[in-house]
Amino acid sequence: MQNILFLHDTALSTPRGAELTINELVVLGTEKGYTTTTDLLKDFSITQKNIKKASLIVVNSTSRCAFEQQLILYLLNEKRPYIKMEYDYNFCIRRNILCTVDPNVKNCCNSVKFHLFRRLFAGSLLNIFQSPNHYEAHYSFYGEALGLPLIMPPTIAVDHLNVSAIKNENSMPFFGDLNVLKGGNAYVDYAEEHPELQFHVYGNNRLQRNLPPNISFFKPIENAKVLDILGKTKQFICQPVWPEPSGRLAAEAFLSGCELITNDRVGTFSFDFYPNDKEQAYREMKQAPEAFWNSINKILNQPNVDKKNSTLGSVLVYKSYGGLGDIFFAIPAVYKLAKVSKSLHFAVAPRLVDFFTKHLTGVTVVNEETVKQQESSYDNLYELGNYPAFKGYDLAHALRYPTHKKVKQHAIQHYIDTVAKLHPQIDNQLDVYPYFERRLDPENLYYVVHPGAGFLLKIWPTEKYAQLIEYLFELYPHLNCKIIQGPNDPDISKYFTKNTGPIEYITGGMLEVGSRMEGALFHIGNDAGITHVAGSFNVPTVGIYGPTGPGSWGSFALNNVLIWGKKGVCNLRCNYEVILQCEHRICLHSITVNRVVEALFSVLQKAYPEQKFIVKVNPEIELERSANDCLIKLNDSEFLLEYNNNSMKTKVEALLLNEIVPSDEDEEFLQVIRVLNTQNIIFFVPEFKS
Repeated sequence: MQNILFLHDTALSTPRGAELTINELVVLGTEKGYTTTTDLLKDFSITQKNIKKASLIVVNSTSRCAFEQQLILYLLNEKRPYIKMEYDYNFCIRRNILCTVDPNVKNCCNSVKFHLFRRLFAGSLLNIFQSPNHYEAHYSFYGEALGLPLIMPPTIAVDHLNVSAIKNENSMPFFGDLNVLKGGNAYVDYAEEHPELQFHVYGNNRLQRNLPPNISFFKPIENAKVLDILGKTKQFICQPVWPEPSGRLAAEAFLSGCELITNDRVGTFSFDFYPNDKEQAYREMKQAPEAFWNSINKILNQPNVDKKNSTLGSVLVYKSYGGLGDIFFAIPAVYKLAKVSKSLHFAVAPRLVDFFTKHLTGVTVVNEETVKQQESSYDNLYELGNYPAFKGYDLAHALRYPTHKKVKQHAIQHYIDTVAKLHPQIDNQLDVYPYFERRLDPENLYYVVHPGAGFLLKIWPTEKYAQLIEYLFELYPHLNCKIIQGPNDPDISKYFTKNTGPIEYITGGMLEVGSRMEGALFHIGNDAGITHVAGSFNVPTVGIYGPTGPGSWGSFALNNVLIWGKKGVCNLRCNYEVILQCEHRICLHSITVNRVVEALFSVLQKAYPEQKFIVKVNPEIELERSANDCLIKLNDSEFLLEYNNNSMKTKVEALLLNEIVPSDEDEEFLQVIRVLNTQNIIFFVPEFKS
């Protein structure tokens, strides 16, 4: 006997649409001879055992489950057959998608959960949605990962409908708690506009507003009584704020012959039977449970089927809008597409063809100006435009970025999530470092600095770059410095006041930039495309950001530190016009050379842990010394070192004041060093000697 396990996060005695549906499906499944088990997700160890024993798992709602993410990962790793039955928008941290109807709602999704649900849908043998609108809302986020869905109307007990020939024109009911999402404010507004009517709410008041005297509250009632009241009701208002996946009550009111005052956010009303074909609605709702079990039976009895779809064929990908850095952000998405394509051609500007031809693998790079004449030879054309799509949607073949403002993550991931919609086998996890091959030559060690940017108002003051390079020469006199000097970048040479040692100015095109970057020990640069070139080679990087925040556009090298000068210094919300009018640029001028050195020490310590190192004190610390202790201030933190004896005092002061580590250090002093390193008061900086 087949054991069907229903996973759900709420007691089935709850009188709501999802629970009513599950109850009906469980009863019918038992009648059909299946062993049906319900797990309410209270104990992960018990749930694991139930999953192992099940022939098929029906994953219902999980957002109220304390171990939801563990559960999803377990399901994916166990590779047990399962289907996903969606009732809300459970990938979203709010369990709804208000972001699609309210522009003020942003970053409403948990990025980890969002990506887990994409994998959950992609691995499911069947994905079930409550209405066409419900499915389309999910499709806009996940695309082909949803596979061939089953769209089920509400499983209403249509045989229990009790339509009265005489309708009550004097009252209007509301079932459930009166809250904002379910359209409580619209209901109250209507009550205020119609003082001659009575409004009966079968639930509690969750609104933060005064209510008119014609609204009365009653205890919640069972579904049979709901149908009885609806059968006698003339008018029924249903105007939810959120896009209601189904709207079971609205469907019951529709079949009960109520005159509906509604909006376009009721999922049930996106079926083609609304508003003119109640008979079709009656048939489809009555058959919904049977359709569910017919699908289950088919899944259980069909042999294992390879779910891999055919490839996308020959694909042409444009990246026609955005800066140099935006192209590098899109590369992981291009690689993902290439894995599910017979062939992929990547169209870039003529000046970039040679560079990307040399460094991209498994992709053919073409000139975007000439390939437009050959578009008819491709099976699929995609334009990545730019994230976010400032102008990209106006371009031909432009892909949309549905996760923009909804999922807080790096631009790289938004590009990946967008192409992942195109094919169910695209893995939307970012796991590739580096994109391009890096080649360090131990006989020619150097670092790269880029003091410029395509938008010069985003650069850290050039004189500070000069001071930084002078410091680096004192620290690493044996290393060469290579400065990338674009045609519009400021001339740094006039700002040097000391001997800087050997400097090479890189003034050529992208091929020359790439040849130097692939062998660099580290890179320091602004919020500019060259910083992202460094990221593509996975060069340890310090990125200096000012008016534009690094959240979505930060350096993506595995080892990097991003300095955002605006944080805690300027509260202005910057856009292009604000930046143009800003005279002081305090966000950038406030960043000191010592702050950049601190960031560099942190990066190098993480990137080269096996190198022989020297101890360097964080240049940002402040010391307050006394006879028996030393107070160390770093940013907003304070650390008090109390000396046990004069010997310890001498050693600590030698370390902090002169960066001298005594050769006869004892275990107690070594412990002090380890603690100071953990707190970033001192760093173990690699020597970089051949």
